Amino acid sequence: MADQPPISRGFRAKSRPAEHRDRIPPGQHLVSDFPVLSAGPTPQIDLTRWRFSLRENGKILQEWNWEEFNALPQTDWKRDIHCVTTWSKLDTRWRGVTVDDLLRAAGLGKPPAPYVMMHSAGGYTTNLPSADLAGGKAMVATLYEGKPLEPEHGWPARLVVPHLYFWKSAKWLLALDFLPENRQGFWEELGYHDYGDPWQEQRYVGD
Repeated sequence: MADQPPISRGFRAKSRPAEHRDRIPPGQHLVSDFPVLSAGPTPQIDLTRWRFSLRENGKILQEWNWEEFNALPQTDWKRDIHCVTTWSKLDTRWRGVTVDDLLRAAGLGKPPAPYVMMHSAGGYTTNLPSADLAGGKAMVATLYEGKPLEPEHGWPARLVVPHLYFWKSAKWLLALDFLPENRQGFWEELGYHDYGDPWQEQRYVGD
C-alpha cells in the first residue's frame, strides 16, 4: 500500500539543507527515521502461501514461491527515497531482486507491454510506464538495512522505485501486471499524479 495518508494539499516542508540540495527535491526535508504511512492496515501474510508473479494483461507469465524467489540473483542497493508527504531519507540500503533479473528469469529481455500495474496484498494498486521498472531503476526488495522488512514497511517484499515518490514503491507486493494501455491505481484514481516525479513536484493531477 502507499506511503502516504489520504489526499491533502496541506503539505508543508522545511527548507532543504544546503549541503544536500542536489539530492533533495524541492519541497522535501530530511528525516533520520523511517515514517510509516499506509492506505490501510498491515496485511497478515503466510509465507507458505505467498506467491509473486509477473503477468501480462492478467495472464501469469512466471510465478515464484518464497524459496524460489530468494534463490533468484540478489542485488544490493543504496538509494535516496522521497515521500509525497515531503520527507526524504538519504542512503537507504536495500537487498532484493531487480525487475531486470525478474524479467530475465521469466525468459523476457524487456517488459512485454508498455505499462504495468503493481498489485499488493490487501488490494492496493499503483501504475507506471514499464520503462520505469527496467534498466536498473526498480527492485523487489526483501531486506532493508540488512534485515528483513518490517511488516509495516512491506514484509515480505516491496517494490522500490527510488526515482519516484514512494507511493509508487508498493508495499506487500504480489504481482507486476504488464498492460497494453495505462490504467490508474488506488491513489491515482483519488487525484494523485499519474507519474510522481519528486523533482517536478508531481504530487497531484495537474502538477
